[in-house]
Parts: sequence; C-alpha cells; structure tokens
Amino acid sequence: MSEKQSISIIGSTGSIGTQALNIIRKRPNEFTVIALSAKQNLSILTEQIKEFKPKYVHIEDLSARTVLKEIFQDIEFLDSTEEVAEIDNVDIFLSAIVGIAGLKANLKALTKAKKVAIANKETLVVADHLVTAIQAKHHATLIPIDSEHAAIHQCLCAGAKDFNLSKNSLVKEILLTSSGGPFRNKTREELEKVTLKEALQHPTWSMGKKITIDSSTLMNKALEVIEVHALFKIPYEKIKVVIHPQSIVHSAVSFIDGNIIAQLGSANMEIPIQYAIDYPYRKELAVEDTFNIFGQSWDFMEPNFTCFPLLKLGYEVGKLGHSYPTVFNAANEAAVELFLNEEIKWSDTEKLISNAITNHKIIIDPSLEEILDLDREVKKSTKLLAGLNCPINFSY
Repeated sequence: MSEKQSISIIGSTGSIGTQALNIIRKRPNEFTVIALSAKQNLSILTEQIKEFKPKYVHIEDLSARTVLKEIFQDIEFLDSTEEVAEIDNVDIFLSAIVGIAGLKANLKALTKAKKVAIANKETLVVADHLVTAIQAKHHATLIPIDSEHAAIHQCLCAGAKDFNLSKNSLVKEILLTSSGGPFRNKTREELEKVTLKEALQHPTWSMGKKITIDSSTLMNKALEVIEVHALFKIPYEKIKVVIHPQSIVHSAVSFIDGNIIAQLGSANMEIPIQYAIDYPYRKELAVEDTFNIFGQSWDFMEPNFTCFPLLKLGYEVGKLGHSYPTVFNAANEAAVELFLNEEIKWSDTEKLISNAITNHKIIIDPSLEEILDLDREVKKSTKLLAGLNCPINFSY
C-alpha cells in the first residue's frame, strides 16, 4: 500500500464524484487521478483538471470538449466513458454516473480495473446476469458505494468469516433501511398534491436530483432491493425494507444463529465512498465527521406499500427478472425526467412505470444490445403515454 493507487472516475462532477475527489484531495500521497469523465459541467470539470491533472479526460458535451481541448493541450481526450473504462492497469474505477448511461462502461471496467467501486445501481439492476458472468471470468472485485449496500457488505464480512456467495445460507434476513423520504407520513390524498420543490427536499441525505426524486417515491429503495439480490445473491424473501427516519443504521444482517449485525454512522456519503476506495483496508477518515451516538433516538417501522406502490412493484419485478428490471428502470428514468421538467405530477410516475411493466413481453437473459434497445423503446413509449412529443436525451 506504499505506492500511489491509480483511479479513474466517471461522473466526476456529480455528487458522488466530487465527494470522492474531496477524499483524494486530502490524501495526495496515496492516489493518482488517471482519468475524469463528466456529462456537461464544464466549469467544475475544468477546475478538477487543473487540480488533479489527469492524463485522460472525457466530457460528453461536444462543445465543452472543444473548449477544454484548447485549454489543456497536453491531455488526451476520450470519446466515451467506455474508453475511460478500457484504460489498462487502473487500480480503482469509480462509477458515479446516475442511470443506465453507466452500463457499458461498468461492464468494460470489470474486465480491466483491479477494483470497481460502483454507485451506479442501475447496472446491477438491469444486467445482473452479465455482471455475474464477467466477475466469474475475470475475478473482478466489485464494491458498492450506496450507503446501504456498503453497510450490508460490512455486516456480511463481520458475520461470516471470508464471506462469499456460497455462504448466503447463513443469512436469515437482510434489513435494508430507508429514511422513508420526505413524504413518509403523507396519505395517498396528500401525495396527489406534492410539488417538485417538496420532492427535492430530502430530510437526511444530500444527493443529486434524480436519486432524490427516487427516494421520494421509494423507487430508489425498490431498485436497492434488486441490487441487494444482485450483489449478494440473497433471495427476495429474505430482503426486508425497514423505515428508519434518522438514517443512523444504514442496514443490518440477521443471521440464522440469532445474531443481528448492523452498521451505523452519520448520513455522510464520503464514509461509504472511502470504504469502497480503501477496501479491503481501512484508513483514517479523510473528512470531518461529527457523528455522536449519545442523545440519539432511533425509530424502525414497516413501509407503507399502499402509499408507495413502487416499492412493492420492485419486489415483483425482481422476482420476474430477465428483462423486467430494465423496463422498470427505463420507465422510471423517463418518468423522473418528465417530473423534473414539471410535465407530469409526482403520482403520475407510478402510473407510467406500472403501465410499462404491465405491457412488457419478457426477454429471457437479454444481451447488452437487447438491454439498451429495450431501454430506448420503453423511454420513448413512456414519453408518448404521457402525451408528450419532446425526445429523451440518450447518453449512451
């Protein structure tokens, strides 16, 4: 661990990417940033390039790329996130892209990087079978960044020495916690009237807009249920969502011998990010953390499936498997985009997603190309169903 570790980051200008770089910034003797990738945030990426001096850079926006090429003439500019993922001998590939846009790059990174730290749950949701096959072939190390999945990973490792997928029979139950979002105490009638501003006000976590909206519908937790199954091969019957408004217990694992191991801490995403970067080692936290266990009050309750039907639908979609999770995720991405543009109501997202699932004809073990084609088709049909004609911006 004495030599610097090389790291590539896709989604470097977003919430997870900037927090990861904040950790790296405070440990300059331990990491070398090899590549940075962003969608279109020219100003933030420019500052990141100046500070971290990567060898490779990718930005999706072509006009922004032209500007950067004029400023940084000694940097090699890549045309896609997949090219970032293909860089050889990278120690850590950190995927911080939101949505299915990160899928192709993440699959490629699993064949190249020594470790993939992933905050892109959609890759695991829509392509579990592809990820599993690549991991088996290339012995890839995949560490989740989501706070809940990082918590489960630690609980499993603590509860079963040298935990691996063959030992999941030791697990009685996964207790996947959720803050419940900003609307956990609202009735169905009240939910029909919620505004975009209200939906973007998460009570405990500071996140990007898309994931914040997903948290308000509990769609994020539905996707995380599927992600738990994909990562740890735990049957859906053993995955239980627990509403925990304080977001102190990030998740827990109940074992067959009666022991329950939980991971807890502050609602600070830099903690699971650093865990993923440093795994299997532990280092002193690079950022300030003011968590104090004293004076805390913890509440745990069952989720309200009636008020938040997408969570129940997530279990059903996960069990159906194959191409259904792709449809589930695609319809949600389209619906959230519509809601963020204030073109539909909050409650319309549920209707659009449910309709997409109802009308889908299953594709068994879809290929990467079939997944991407299906994603495009579902997004287009979801927009049409909403009565709109504006195109969706596909970024892959």
